[in-house]
Amino acid sequence: MKKIPIGISNFKDIIQKNYYFVDKSIFIKDIIDDGSEAILIPRPRRFGKTLNMTMLQTFFEITQEDNSVLFKDLEIHKYKDIMMYQGKYPVISITFKDQKHMEWDVCMQGFKRLVISEFKRHDYILEDENLKSYEKKEFLEILSGKAETISYVEGLKTLSEFLYRYHGKKVIILIDEYDIPLQESYLNKYYNEAVSFMRNFLSAGLKDNPYLEKGILTGILRVAKESIFSGLNNIKVYNLLSSFYNKYFGFTEKEVEETLSYYKIDTEIQLIKTWYNGYNFGGMTIYNPWSILNYVKDAAHNFIAYWANTSSNDLIRDMLKNGTASVKEELEALIRGEKLIKIIDENIVMNEINESTENLWSFLLFSGYLRAVKTEIKDGRTYCTLDIPNNEVKYVYEEIIRKWFKERVNNDEFSQMLKALTIGDMENFEMMFQDIVESTLSYFDTSGESERFYHAFVLGMLVSLKGTHDVKSNRESGYGRYDVMIIPKDKSKLGIIIEFKKVNKRKNETIEEAAQNALKQIKDKKYDVEMKEFGTKDILELGIVFSGKEVLVREN
Repeated sequence: MKKIPIGISNFKDIIQKNYYFVDKSIFIKDIIDDGSEAILIPRPRRFGKTLNMTMLQTFFEITQEDNSVLFKDLEIHKYKDIMMYQGKYPVISITFKDQKHMEWDVCMQGFKRLVISEFKRHDYILEDENLKSYEKKEFLEILSGKAETISYVEGLKTLSEFLYRYHGKKVIILIDEYDIPLQESYLNKYYNEAVSFMRNFLSAGLKDNPYLEKGILTGILRVAKESIFSGLNNIKVYNLLSSFYNKYFGFTEKEVEETLSYYKIDTEIQLIKTWYNGYNFGGMTIYNPWSILNYVKDAAHNFIAYWANTSSNDLIRDMLKNGTASVKEELEALIRGEKLIKIIDENIVMNEINESTENLWSFLLFSGYLRAVKTEIKDGRTYCTLDIPNNEVKYVYEEIIRKWFKERVNNDEFSQMLKALTIGDMENFEMMFQDIVESTLSYFDTSGESERFYHAFVLGMLVSLKGTHDVKSNRESGYGRYDVMIIPKDKSKLGIIIEFKKVNKRKNETIEEAAQNALKQIKDKKYDVEMKEFGTKDILELGIVFSGKEVLVREN
């Protein structure tokens, strides 16, 4: 029985060392048939991008050994006209997947090392008698790391020319995870420097390069507005909303069923769907391959969040934490299983993500944290109906929310406060709630308004009480008014209705008056009737009022 390739992303190793391989080799045919000179295929992390890129390299690259034997049992071998291209091109292959640095100087050193490594891989060119002395000198300076910075910036084009002259064939350039340095630079405050380098580096290799046969790039996002691809009118982008190449990244349902059958795992496919399905790539249902393979390898076949822990979610956390009150409100809706309709822009602008919620939702979609259930084009804009794909991704959001509170609130204190609330111990609840407001209000809401704190608090309840209660939150019309229902799953337990209010200073309202108005609103709107419809009879009604960081809790 074949080994399960967890963390093995080299095509050659998988085939030669008897690892299980889901055959995506027709991807090669589609790349050849694609008339585009340069192709960008953005997909979420751990969806097989690097494996596919190493497969392309193994197929196309001129080598001394016969790599055609690696494809003899794959689908692509049936296409004799395509197999004629095997081993016929010089290949430049660079991956940025490990370029995660905290400082620009270190990042630049990393860039140089990548270029040096690829020149070293092709150092046989130095044996070419037609190589001019000054060209050989530049080649050696690049290898030594002593060349001028511009030599590394233009490394793709320079090496392309040398390879073309040596082999008499145009070059295939493979760039894997091109946007990793951009995300890291955004987090670590050297974004402009990284963008400048990547723009010039990619332009030199892919724009007006007479030695280029085809360029293929992968990443998580299409980063365009910063002029990364400025002037690259030869590049064609196939994002995850496109039907082109949709079956080559991730597993289709048929491939999942074949994998489970091969390893003799008798699991209901519906359970697999609940946890690892949910992705919609150009109309095709796609499963997370990393999670499927880890599930298969797990002897106990536990349903846990395998994908969630493969990298830091700091960028996602920061974007959601710093989001507006409406962002947190919509996150509540998503966690409750509801859907959002949003305008999606495939051109992610990293340094403008916090300036526009459209940027945020687009980022979450293309990063794999949301799914497009439905896509419509209206007036030239792309509208997507979005939801959380599966339980695994929902776990990511819940962990982000837990970390919000861990950073400023002791977990035990928050749990004790919620316990006091759910059993109706108002004296202790009010005291602990006041402490949390004082320690977190400015953290969750730099503008001084209470809406962000309110929504963060509701999100905390959604996550912390999910095993015992359903938390319902609706934004009411009017200035700063909300209602929350905490509905016990055990109908014999206490149900809680909370009306949050801010003191209306324009009407000279006191905090006590605001609290009584909140309780009156619960009565007038008969929220208890709705609660009773859920089967709960024992109901506690609370009015919670904010006046800056001052909080007053009153009960009926």
